[in-house]
Amino acid sequence: MRAVVFEEFGRPAEVREVADPVPPDGGVVVRVGATGLCRSDWHGWMGHDDGIALPHVPGHELAGEVVAVAAGVTGWRAGDRVTVPFVCACGRCPACARGDQQVCERQQQPGFTHWGSFAEYVALHAADTNLVAVPEDMSYVAAASLGCRFATAYRAVVAQGRVRAGEWVAVHGCGGVGLSAVMVAVACGARVVAVDTAPGALESARRFGAAACVDPRAAGGDTAGAVRAATGGGAHVSLDALGSAATLAASVAGLRSRGRHVQVGLLPAGGVPVPMDRVVALELELLGSHGMAAHAYPELMRQLAAGTLRPDLLVGDVIGLDDAPHALAALSDGSPAGVTVIEPRRPAARPA
Repeated sequence: MRAVVFEEFGRPAEVREVADPVPPDGGVVVRVGATGLCRSDWHGWMGHDDGIALPHVPGHELAGEVVAVAAGVTGWRAGDRVTVPFVCACGRCPACARGDQQVCERQQQPGFTHWGSFAEYVALHAADTNLVAVPEDMSYVAAASLGCRFATAYRAVVAQGRVRAGEWVAVHGCGGVGLSAVMVAVACGARVVAVDTAPGALESARRFGAAACVDPRAAGGDTAGAVRAATGGGAHVSLDALGSAATLAASVAGLRSRGRHVQVGLLPAGGVPVPMDRVVALELELLGSHGMAAHAYPELMRQLAAGTLRPDLLVGDVIGLDDAPHALAALSDGSPAGVTVIEPRRPAARPA
């Protein structure tokens, strides 16, 4: 098969022929119809994630067709249209037994713990635990746009943030995860204040229903103060969808009493300071959010079918596999406004 491969962290990847994957015990092989390009892929390529063995094929937001099934798989067969959470759970550990597959103690992650979906085919583990059916009327591009970003944002807003109609929700960072969170919070009936320094990102947030927008530069650096002013005293729920010391601190400081901060963006190793004096004084909740288990997808799929949520509107560029190495490296200069999706069989747009 053809796949995007890198031999060294931070060095140019290339498309080359590699061996076709075989289904692991209890797993499947999927012909990749579409796969999202995510900033997490960039972190892996840069060597920021432990455990990636070289050479490596990135990619973890995928949808496609099952083409090979290992012994022991009972719920899936060749020809099924599927997607998968970026956390592939084992289905047997105590966390999985509780229904918390998103924090599985023996999790696999395509594109990180093993070769991923920037390829024509990808192997996936524990199929009966992790695969999610894709409806016939949903394109693979739309299904791949659910990826880790939309599903993570959905659970962060609905399950972890427990957002209710009429509440104010602040979203710090309006990239793929942040815009997804804006869309989900608006669908919950919340009022959203979007925070970003990019005018295009804020315009997209407005288009997806944000009631107010804050540019930290225009706020003179007092992002939290601007959020408290826009929300009449502070957000009920605030998400750091970027992942930095500044956005975490502003998210916590922009909450009203008994507010809930949800950390979605990955933070630098070694930790960052948190304004714990405010956490104690206002009895704030600090919550993490790490993907979404496959068994939680049906309600999300129901809202997609009803048109309540439109992750397909987040899709920006759709590119071919040959364009993926350049697009991956370009993330060093910042994330694009929309979600970039790779179709492995699409012809290259860039000259060879």
